[in-house]
Amino acid sequence: MKKFAMYTLTAGVLAGLSACGEDDAADVEESNGEDETVEDEGESLAEQLEYTITGIDAGAGIMESAEQAIEDYDLEDYRVQSSSSSAMSSMLSSAFEDEEPIVVTGWTPHWKFEEFDLKYLDDPEQSFGEAERIHTIAREGLEEDMPEAYEVLDNFYWEPEHIEAIMVDIYNDVEPEDAAREWIEENEDIVSEWTEGVDEVEGEEIEISFVAWDSEIASTNMIGLVLEDMGYDVELTAVEGAAMWESVATDAADATVAAWLPETDGHYYEQHEDNIDDLGANLEDARVGLVVPEFVEAESIGDLAEE
Repeated sequence: MKKFAMYTLTAGVLAGLSACGEDDAADVEESNGEDETVEDEGESLAEQLEYTITGIDAGAGIMESAEQAIEDYDLEDYRVQSSSSSAMSSMLSSAFEDEEPIVVTGWTPHWKFEEFDLKYLDDPEQSFGEAERIHTIAREGLEEDMPEAYEVLDNFYWEPEHIEAIMVDIYNDVEPEDAAREWIEENEDIVSEWTEGVDEVEGEEIEISFVAWDSEIASTNMIGLVLEDMGYDVELTAVEGAAMWESVATDAADATVAAWLPETDGHYYEQHEDNIDDLGANLEDARVGLVVPEFVEAESIGDLAEE
């Protein structure tokens, strides 16, 4: 399988809040040294958070939802700090080490819920919507041009614990392709449900685009290897969210297995729905929202407001 290309990549993932208060995106990478704790006397939670929600790339749908949460819950002094998935994860890890409060945009499935004791903040105003589903989206004409690949992609469906197993391995420094290969070998019964009765091919080229969020790195590497095992010459192309949808809608890429609907990527879906083929959900019970460590004394997004 070809190494994936990186085009204007602003890595990110979808949606939960685990907040922190840096002044700009560059500071997000460097702000691990201040000796602040949850027990800081005389400071409200909002002050400890420096009125900042740490997010991912600015074009992600979850960032729009975070801005909506600021409006819905009267958090007028807060700002949503754009960052990257890796920078956000680094900040989250540092916050746990120092026992400092943090709010980040978060989502599941994600390895961080396996590694850290986290909780979603209740969202009674539904700023982040309800449960998400991750869809497989193909270019128009793929079914006629590559019926074997289309059938595998159409059959592809797994559970959150499946993708999380790959994500945790990647977090623990296993190469994405190696982690995906190990999962395939350990779950041949699941993979066979997608490939049974599908003819193999001989070297046909197929391109899968994705956003380099942790969850999508896991799922795209996995499905890429499944298609490679079917005889395809697979190229994985990492792009920003808007470019992922554009690539499939304009036939620059053949498919993606990384479309979060209905909320996170909903605006992209509306823009391109006449030029794509929606194969339906490959994973259900996904979630986005605001996430904090369990030790933070907040249960709802509204609790972030200044007291």
